[in-house]
Amino acid sequence: MKVTRLRGRIGIAHHRAIWWAMPALLIVLPTTALPLDELQIGGYYKNFFTAFDSPVANEPIIGAVVSRLRLNLSYVLTNSLSFDLSYDFATRIQDPSLFSERPIAVAIDPLSYRVADLDSPIYPGENDPIGSFGIFQNLDRASIQFSAAFADISIGRQAIAWGSARVINSTDVVAPYIYNELDTEDRIGVDAIRVRIPVGVMGELDTGYVLGEDFDFERSAFFLRSQLNAAETDFSVLLVGFREHLMAGFDLVRAIGGAGFWFEGAYVFVNAFDDENANADNYLRTSMGMDYSFSGSTYGFIEYHFSGAGTKRPEDYLRNLTQPAYTDGAVYLMGRHYLAPGLTYQVTPLITLSGQILLNISDPSALLSPQIEYNIAPDIYLAAGGFIGIGKRPETEGEEGQFRSEFGGYPNLYFSSFRIYF
Repeated sequence: MKVTRLRGRIGIAHHRAIWWAMPALLIVLPTTALPLDELQIGGYYKNFFTAFDSPVANEPIIGAVVSRLRLNLSYVLTNSLSFDLSYDFATRIQDPSLFSERPIAVAIDPLSYRVADLDSPIYPGENDPIGSFGIFQNLDRASIQFSAAFADISIGRQAIAWGSARVINSTDVVAPYIYNELDTEDRIGVDAIRVRIPVGVMGELDTGYVLGEDFDFERSAFFLRSQLNAAETDFSVLLVGFREHLMAGFDLVRAIGGAGFWFEGAYVFVNAFDDENANADNYLRTSMGMDYSFSGSTYGFIEYHFSGAGTKRPEDYLRNLTQPAYTDGAVYLMGRHYLAPGLTYQVTPLITLSGQILLNISDPSALLSPQIEYNIAPDIYLAAGGFIGIGKRPETEGEEGQFRSEFGGYPNLYFSSFRIYF
């Protein structure tokens, strides 16, 4: 969870700031004169208590308290034109080390596909001393949607994600979440132009351009995706160019008996648009699995994931993180073969138990994720759980640690959460 200063300061590049500011102005200004029955305002407040128990012996447990307020605003101007805006404001009381370090070796920067952004953290600033308190902000949505007979067009900051897998989406390379991310309710917004064209009864052609910093092609992405239904099966074919790499993806979803089945695969041609750096190896990623509702209160699934970007030996994990799959392709798992079973049981209509395991078959090591949730009242939830790493702990001799298993090198994360929706 390394905290980094977001790029694109206001005033340094005025033309870039207009990209996200203009949709917000178009939302706010019409509300002063147009009927409020087309205006919808909602959001939530969330509070997380977290504790990190390092895999390194004799290291103290460190913690954080995060309070997050999100406001969502949507305005329907006409049947064909609408606006969306979402803003997050968060405070953190945490160990000072969490402002400059992340507890695990790998992470994904979900804010990398943005032309410009608000400064975050608001506090501490560049010249402020780092203590235990921080204030953060995130303009997560600011988009215009236009619906016509031939297509739906969306311009601005929006969520873009693909894939049907339950645990690890092989085709999702724009702004995915890692497995032990606590708050995954809303996908991170990216700056994009997106066009969806209906084809037939259940088909769709989906294309767009995702903008990186300074509109730079080397930091941007484009995609073309087709979706159709045949023989009671949903098929999707995807082509994505991102940061000078090219990915071809395929997704299949159907029912087998009373169970659901999915297969998702992606092959990445590394540096396909960069002739000067074409020596890195291409790689394949796939996920396949099944889920089943055993009764009205029990649901289970199992998924297998293969990552050709990973490596077989734990001693090579850290060295392999310099490959394009990790620096550009949103890959964070360091091994190759994974199995992920999960089970959810509704104890009462208000209490739900769930458990998942992400198992690195080659190490072997595992990341256990038990959780309990209580629906206190309508739109109010209380939950507690953890992500517990099982496996050989890293060696700590010398200046740098050495992995002996993947999830044995993860810190144990324990959390509680309180959520209110409005």
